Formats: sequence, C-alpha cells, structure tokens
Amino acid sequence: MRVVVAGSSGLIGTSLVASLRAAEHEVVRLVRRLPAAPDERGWDPESGRLDADALEGADAVVNLCGAGIGDKRWTPERKRLLVHSRVRATEVLAAAVAEAGVPVLASGSAVGYYGDTGPKPVTESASPGDDFLAELCQRWEAATEPAAEAGVRVVLLRTGLVLAPSGGLLGQLRPLFSLLLGGRLGDGGQYMPWISLDDEVAAIRFVLEHPEISGPVNLTGPGPVTNAQFTKALAEALGRPAPWIVPGFALRVVLGELADQALVGQRAVPTVLESHGFTFQHPSISSALAAAVG
Repeated sequence: MRVVVAGSSGLIGTSLVASLRAAEHEVVRLVRRLPAAPDERGWDPESGRLDADALEGADAVVNLCGAGIGDKRWTPERKRLLVHSRVRATEVLAAAVAEAGVPVLASGSAVGYYGDTGPKPVTESASPGDDFLAELCQRWEAATEPAAEAGVRVVLLRTGLVLAPSGGLLGQLRPLFSLLLGGRLGDGGQYMPWISLDDEVAAIRFVLEHPEISGPVNLTGPGPVTNAQFTKALAEALGRPAPWIVPGFALRVVLGELADQALVGQRAVPTVLESHGFTFQHPSISSALAAAVG
C-alpha cells in the first residue's frame, strides 16, 4: 500500500512508519516545514494548505496529529490547543481524503471518549462521557464526517495508554520509580487501559489491511488493570519498591484539572480487534512492561 501519515514524528508515528516500511509498504510523511526528503510532503493545517500531490495514489491516510494530553497542566489556553491541534488537522485531512477519493482514513482518538466508566468493561458501542477529554474526543471524531459522507472507510483509533521503551507514560513514571518515589494514585481502583507500542502499531496496520473494519476501534490490551495492579507490575518490572500512595488532593495541587484524569479510568476492551482475529504480542501487563523496560 501507499500510506500517508500525519503525525509521523511522534511516539506512535515513528514506530508505525518503520513498521510499514519493514513490510514493504510505501510511506509518505506529511510535515509542517519545507519538505527535505523524497518521502515528505508539506502541509499547514491552520491555513488548510496541502501539497497538491500529497495524497496522489494513496491507499490510506493515518492521522496521528495532536498536542500531548498529559504534557502540561490544563490551563484554558492549553485546553484550547489540545482541541484545536486535533480537530483542525482532522478537518483538513478528512476534506482532502474525500476530495482525492482515498479509500481509507484511520484517525486518532482515545479511550477518554468514554469518560469515567468505573469497573464495568467498555466496548466500542458504549456511550460517550461528559468530561473535558470525552468532549474533546467527540469533536475529534466528528471532524472525520466529511470523509465518511464521501464513502471513505473511516476507522477511529481509540487508543489507550501506550507503553513504550521511551517517552509516553513510562517516560514520565520510570524516573520516579528509579528514585523510589513510585506509588499508586488515589485509592488505586481506577482502571488503566494500556497497550504495548508493538501492539498499537500492529493494530493500526491490522485495521488498514482489513477492509471489513470501520468505525470506532479500542486500541487497548485484552487485560486492563487497575492503577494499583499497574503500579505493582511496574515496580516488579523495574525491580523497585512502590510503597507510596499519592492522595487525590495532592495530585490536584500539582496537576490541576489534569489530575482528575489520573483518578478516573476506563476498563476498555478491544472487542472489535479480537472479533476480527487480531493476535496480541503482549496480552498481559507483565509481558507489555517487560517488552517496554527490558
């Protein structure tokens, strides 16, 4: 296939591009600067500009754009950026895909779509939540509608917490655990819908290669765990104790509104992937962490 990737320099995008090329697919990367390599095409979501030949001959477009959710406190300005960086880029890509007749658009989203769901398992048919992240995801997904209305097969990649050797969630937690500052958050009962980076990339390729899949797809491991279970597993993987309990009020002092996302969760399960025969390389939290920290 010829696959166009937006957001190719991020944690997921970098690995996806490498994986697609290893499988002998052709990859075109959209960049917001002057293209400097034969596989790059320029675009500017703010102005709606996209190089004329960017989608020429494309079999699929993968949209992974968006500012980091957990990188900074959620000030009003940051929240506007989180929304705009996703919605605007998706609007531009969806319109371009529809106009160019690209068959497939796989567009980023997150399991935060569901809000706080407590301990009940959450499939792709669940209703959306009503907090900031849930509303962000709804607007993000709705921005793909021009492509769907044009007959494009749209897949909504509702991604969980990606466990990678560098960056992402573990990039923030490993230094704390190394300094013996690891511990559960609040009562530790909130579910964490994790997925290994290997499985995240494989799942994106899987939906591209299976034309019967469309709509929302939970990109999460088959065994979501609570924060307490995750903390214990990470401490064992790193060979470090994690004796501390970080109370909710302390998190809110440090993180502001962002802390609320650390204290709620989704027991999201990958129903669509499993029903179509996807096989996880890392089906358990212990194997996913071993691959990430080994």
